[in-house]
Amino acid sequence: MTQPAPAARPSATVPGAVHRLVDVPGGRIHLLEQGTGPLVLMIHGFPETSYSWRHQLSAVAAAGFRAVAVDVRGYGRSSAPSSADAYRMTALVGDNVGVVHALGEETATVIGHDVGSAIAADSALLRPDMFTAVALLSVPYAPWNAAVRPTDGFARVGGSEEFYVSYFQQAGRAEAEIGPDVRGWLAGFYTSLSGDTMPPPGTDSPFFVPAGGSMRERFTGGALPSWLTEAELDLCSAEFERTGLTGALNRYRNLDRDWEDLAAWDRARLTCPALFVGGALDSSTTWMADAIADYPTTLPGLVSSHILDGCGHWIQQERPAEVNAILTKWLRTVHP
Repeated sequence: MTQPAPAARPSATVPGAVHRLVDVPGGRIHLLEQGTGPLVLMIHGFPETSYSWRHQLSAVAAAGFRAVAVDVRGYGRSSAPSSADAYRMTALVGDNVGVVHALGEETATVIGHDVGSAIAADSALLRPDMFTAVALLSVPYAPWNAAVRPTDGFARVGGSEEFYVSYFQQAGRAEAEIGPDVRGWLAGFYTSLSGDTMPPPGTDSPFFVPAGGSMRERFTGGALPSWLTEAELDLCSAEFERTGLTGALNRYRNLDRDWEDLAAWDRARLTCPALFVGGALDSSTTWMADAIADYPTTLPGLVSSHILDGCGHWIQQERPAEVNAILTKWLRTVHP
């Protein structure tokens, strides 16, 4: 039986959307909502918030859906538990389940970007009764592998330097780098991973930290990417200046716990109707090319897969019109 929807208020930053705070077993989740129809739940990545879906909310709503973009636990106005292990994957999937229930719904289509792609995939994997279709942006689906502990695997990736995931896993280290200049760090991170402003091929990657160094020393300088205005950067950085980055970084600090928690899903296929959209210039697409090639086995419900030429990591913000067209076509396919 559905429950009445919680009170909402208009958003000042995303025209047509409303803000809502909903209670879930793990605390509370802030979300942006627009439209009516089948529920479509959007999960952002690092370091973003529900605002990263500002271009999709109206398009998905206009296509006949109830579009909802959440602030993941630890971000924005959602709860931010102090314990690092509160950010394990099972807790984040539980938050998504709680949001669906709080909105009076029984099922949802889930869309995720970056680390939100993994949260979306695992939501569909763990609760296929509730999350009946999944769209993955930028980060491909790769089944859990019981043979390789994540921390060990990422340590090997770094070689003589340190892979960014290993860097983020150390409590307090990235916070010490980011904290003195949150806006400048975010600007550098967004710019370095964007298709029109990323470092040229052959230069040192911002994903690898030199011994004794920091990530930001390899960020691209100069103008912001074309998709991000100074005002939008101000809004994004203000959220992280208020909350800090620890809650966001705690996602990376739970990968080994996830590996243990989800051992029963070793090499599990994700069988629901699915969509993948990646950027041709995004390292996630190139590094995980084998995962994409394995989709006939690992993602047998795949409806379509798209690689956008010239596009970097922030795909739904870099190419909103293209991504909206792909998403709405797919949504109408899985909800005829």
